[in-house]
Order: sequence, then C-alpha cells, then structure tokens
Amino acid sequence: MAAMSDQYSASACQGRRFMSPVLRSLALALTLVGAAILDPRPAAAAVIETRASAATDADVRQIWKLLDYVAVDYIGAVEGGAVISEAEYAEMKEFAATALARLAALPPRASQPGLIAKAGQLQAAITAFTGPSEVARLAHALADGLLAAYPVPTTPAGAPDLARGAAIFSEKCVSCHGIDGRGDGVLAANLDPPPIAFTDHDRARERSLFSLYEVVSQGLTDTSMLSFQAELSEADRWAVAFYTGTLSATPELRRAGETLWKDDATLRARLPNLKTLVRTIESTLAAEIGGDKARPVLAYVRGQPAAVSQNGADGLLVARSQLAESLKAYQAGDARRAETLALAAYLDGFEPVEAMLRNRDADLLARVEAAMIEYRSRLNAGVSPAEAAVEVEVLNGLFKATEIALSADQDAMATFLGAFTILLREGIEALLVVVAMISFLGKVERRDVLPYVHAGWIGALAAGVVTWGIAATVVDITGANRELTEGFSSLFAAAVLLGVGIWMHQKSLAGRWQVYLKEKLSAALTGRSAFFLFALAFVAVYREVFETILFYIALWTRGNGGAILAGLVAGTASLAVLAVVLLRTSRRLPITQFFSASSLLIAILAVVLAGKGIAALQEAGLLPAIAVNAPRVEALGIYPSALPLIAQAVVLVIAVAGYLWNTRSIAAPPA
Repeated sequence: MAAMSDQYSASACQGRRFMSPVLRSLALALTLVGAAILDPRPAAAAVIETRASAATDADVRQIWKLLDYVAVDYIGAVEGGAVISEAEYAEMKEFAATALARLAALPPRASQPGLIAKAGQLQAAITAFTGPSEVARLAHALADGLLAAYPVPTTPAGAPDLARGAAIFSEKCVSCHGIDGRGDGVLAANLDPPPIAFTDHDRARERSLFSLYEVVSQGLTDTSMLSFQAELSEADRWAVAFYTGTLSATPELRRAGETLWKDDATLRARLPNLKTLVRTIESTLAAEIGGDKARPVLAYVRGQPAAVSQNGADGLLVARSQLAESLKAYQAGDARRAETLALAAYLDGFEPVEAMLRNRDADLLARVEAAMIEYRSRLNAGVSPAEAAVEVEVLNGLFKATEIALSADQDAMATFLGAFTILLREGIEALLVVVAMISFLGKVERRDVLPYVHAGWIGALAAGVVTWGIAATVVDITGANRELTEGFSSLFAAAVLLGVGIWMHQKSLAGRWQVYLKEKLSAALTGRSAFFLFALAFVAVYREVFETILFYIALWTRGNGGAILAGLVAGTASLAVLAVVLLRTSRRLPITQFFSASSLLIAILAVVLAGKGIAALQEAGLLPAIAVNAPRVEALGIYPSALPLIAQAVVLVIAVAGYLWNTRSIAAPPA
C-alpha cells in the first residue's frame, strides 16, 4: 500500500456537509416523493444533481491523492537542493502538474482561483528543488484547501477493529509489504516501484489514516497497489488503514502516549473524535504541541481508536478550544474562519452535551445557546476584537457553569423525569398533526385513506428504531446532520400545515364543507394526494423521533438505564392517553367547529415549526445568526434571533391573510 495524508480541519466543512450517507438517502427519498406528487421534473433534477456530486467527489479524491503522494514521497526525490532519484523527481513533477490541471477543471468555487495559485506555488517549489519539509507543507495546505472547498466524506462509521485489520493485512498484504510492514515481502524485489515500508517514520509522520484508507480503497495508479473497494467492506478498509498506521510505532511509544492521553485533557480536546483523528498528520500536530507529545499520542490513539470515540465527555474542552481559535482568527482579520470555528465550537463541542444539560438545567442551556448565537452574530456584524473577546469570556463562564451542572450526580428519579419529559415534549407536536389528520378523514367519511396516514406514522417509528441502531453502532450522527434534518423537516411540515390550515378554514365557512364533500372530495383524496398524507405523517413523526433518539442516546451514556426505560414507557403511555382523549373530543365536535378549531391549531403549529426550522438551520451554520433582544420560548419556536422571528411573522401574515380572504369571500359562490 502507498501513503496519503489529510489534516483537514473537522470544523471547516461541518456546516456544509449536509448529512451522513444514511440521512442523505432519507432526505433524497423524501425529496423524490414530494417531487413525484407535485411535478416529476424536480425529481429528475435531484437525481442528476446527485450524480454530478458523486462525479465531483471522485475527481476531488484523485486530486487529493496526488497531492498526498507528493507530500509523502518527495523526500525520496530531493535532498539538500539536489535530485537524488530522477525517476521519483519526474513523478513528483508529473503529479503536481496533473493536480493543477484537474483542479482547474473542477466546478467553480469562490476559493478555486486561490487553490490554483497554491498549486502553481507547489509546482514552482518542486522545480526549484525546494526541501521536502516545505514541499510537504505546501502540498498539505493545498489538500486542506481542496477539501474545504469541495468536501467529501472522510470518516469511519465507528471505531475500527485493529485485530480484523491485522488479519486482513496478514492475508492480503504481507506478500508485498512483509510481515512487519517493512516493504520486504517475498514479492517486493520484483516490484517497481517497491512497496511502501510502513515502518519508515520519516514518511509516516506525513501520512494520515485517511490517506491509507484512500489507497486501500482506490489503489495507486502505475504501481502494484490495486483497489480493494470491491473486495473489502468499508469497515474492513478502515480496519486495515488503522492497523498499517500503527506499524511505525513501538509498544513503548504507545504506552507513553497512553499516559499523556489520560493525563492531559488538552490533548483529548485536540483529538475529540474519529473524524479529527483520521485527518490528523503527525508533522502538523507536532508543530502545534511538540513532537515529544504528537508522536506517542498518535501512536496510542491510532492503536486504540475507541479511546477517541468515547471522548464525548470532553466536549466542552473542544468548545473552549474552538472558541479560542475563533477569537485568534478574528483578531488576525480572518472573520470568515472565525465564524467557521465559532460554529464548530457549538456543533463539535457543545451540541454533544446539549441533551444532558437540557435535563439538568434547561435555563442554562438556553443562555448558552443564546450567547453562542450572539457571538456569531457579532462576528458577522464586524465588531471590534475587544468586544468579541468579551463575548468569548462570557461563553467560557457559561461553559464553567455547564461543567458544574453536568458533574453533579444524577439520581434515578431525575433520569426518569428527563426521559419522560423529553418524549412528552417531542411527541406532542407530532401527535397533534397525526390526530388532526385522522379526525379530519373520519369527519369527511374517508376512512379508506386512513391506512396511508397510519402507514406514515408507523413507518416513521420503524425508521426511528433503525436510526437508533445506526446512530449507536454504525454512523456517528453529527450535530450538523441533526440540526439540518430537524430544520428541513420542520420547514416542510410548516409549509404543508399552512396550506392545510387555510384550506380547512375555508371549508368551515358558510357550509362550504358540504359542497366540497359532494362535488370534489372523492377526487381530491385519491392517488398522489393520499401518498402526500403518508409523507406528511412520516415527516411530522420522524422529525420528533429523530430528535428524541439523540437525546436518549446522550442520556444512556450517563447510566441509569432502567430509569430511562421507565421514562420511555411512561411517556409513551401518556401520549397514548392524550391521543385517545383528542380523538374522542374531536368526534363530538360538529364538523364546522372541528374545521375551525383544527385550522387554528394547524396554523399555530405551522408558525411554531417555521421558527424551529430556521433556528435549526442557523445552528447548523446554513443560515447566518443575527441576535436580537427577544425571549426564548422553545415550545413556541421563539428564539432571540432575527431570522426565526421573521419566518414566523411571514407564516403568520400568510395565515391571517388567507383567513381574511376566506371570510370576505363568504358571499361568493362556493369553490
């Protein structure tokens, strides 16, 4: 196998990488369902866009691989300003030129001209026989910029199994690379170029785990290294990558790294998750914390990746670290990077502890989130560095209060109440939507369409069970994924509910529902409209199930599993009782009153979901945060931020306008 590298910052594309593969597939499926209902052309466009994105990913990976190869192998081409291997040097020049040409052919981005300029600098450095360390720095910087502008997935689903990696290496790799990875296998003498020696520390210090994974997956052109993508699963390829990444370290080095890792919280904050670990390069980390720490710590965590994947307790350290970097960037005049790091402080640091804090101190949670929005808002407004520093100081104080709140022992009763209230709070909104749909179909005697609604909410619960399994064992659902899923689903539901509310209000006036039933209902609730009811029921329930699952996973890590299950059962029973009460109450209402009450309730839900949807997209970094002096009432979707309030105002104006239009047109002939 050959080498590659990637130090790409975990936070740089957090807001841009919309969803994990599973969630992206779910979102695409919902998009295609909605498109099929409304217009087949958007569905086709979505498929074309997805294919184009896949093609771009492949191009970006190829360019990145070329840059990584230059960064790692240039050391074998030039030394002391002179060429020591003509063949290696020619290859370095070719790879740099190819990377430049392919970079220029990528889809346009605002940062593309800058990347092309950096590629030219790399070419010039190679032509001038510049030293290996400087060429590696230029190549790594260009690779980082490439992934920042054209993000591609780079993270394993869970902590890789190194024992499995060792077994695969023994079966498929030793004939070339040797038993210990020294590049001295039985076939090595006949291979040109020779196999990589993974024990060579000079090259290993410029190599990331992601680079090893890419070579295992794609192979390497013009070498004997073939692609194993079709032969090995993704988990197996990551296992091999992690195993080979440990071969340049000794047991003594790993033991020293374990001591450093356990004793130094700042090191754990520097490598908070697998996403960061697989992209970290030893030489880059050494420049930040020193080679005496970087080498042993990486030796340990690469051999024990579970130590990193279980490092969620240090989330606030990550938040503080990212905020400090954000302030430094702002003081240096780089406002865009400062905003990116501020967003990462929330998504990578604070968001993982949000669910636990909500159960301990909901008021403190609200203050932290409001302060983080305020900080990002002030950066966006261009405040002075001194004012930004004050905001960071306020946040650090709130983080200290959060640490105190989370460090307190939580008894079984507190855990039970947390699990109970989470389910009740998240479930009521979905329950109101589904009950309104069921009651409506009963009132208009269209029970034949009820199976679509039931299939929607039952399917959402089943998808929730699958999501729980995926989130717990396969895919690390990031904060950005969570907020984007909640945001888009909330806005979808709000748009649908707004239209339904205005329609129901119209039918409640002057007996119009009777004319509607006689003349149009049979045609209106057939075919794609029935599937639309399914989609609405699914989205309304799944968005709440998704949120609840992530809260429960966070609770589970704190223990008291029995109390959590008891809270789940009690919450489910309470929702069931509430559903029965609502259904029975709605049956006793005259249909005109039912339409009036339902239309008002649905309009209120649309306003609430509009605020929640926009707020979630802000927290994911997709929309800017503009803080305002307003209360925070999560139950009503009200946040101290301008965009959610504007969205709610727009929905409210549309609803009121629709209701007034309906009222004034009573005298007109019914539609």
